[in-house]
Amino acid sequence: MTPTSIESATSWLGAAGLRPTRQRVALAELLVGDGLHRHVTAESLFESAKTNGASVSLATVYNTLRAFCQAGLVQEVAVDGSKSYFDTNTHDHPHFYWEDDGTLSDASEEQLAITNLPKVPEGVEVVSVDVIIRLRRV
Repeated sequence: MTPTSIESATSWLGAAGLRPTRQRVALAELLVGDGLHRHVTAESLFESAKTNGASVSLATVYNTLRAFCQAGLVQEVAVDGSKSYFDTNTHDHPHFYWEDDGTLSDASEEQLAITNLPKVPEGVEVVSVDVIIRLRRV
């Protein structure tokens, strides 16, 4: 038996210890209900929620995405100072940012080799290295 999108969303929330409120389940269903990974902005998720009949405000979408980040369900990918995407694939991996249409997609990590990082100051450690490859169609 295949779980429904609501069951998948509720299970996803429960695995992170988040209470499955109506709004959280509605947004989680849009993010992971079909089992595929997504890269969304708060605005694009809000529009999807409205299109699918969910009654949530944009502020609720922002707050819910923050809660999902804190619970480790999504990771925030900051493309520049004013635009963030939320990725349901929380494993470290590079991204393509398509400048022509402002979308983000996963890039293959098999060919990526980060071999030499600059020396970091004493008393700190590298937590992660984010790789965003900006693309423009020619």
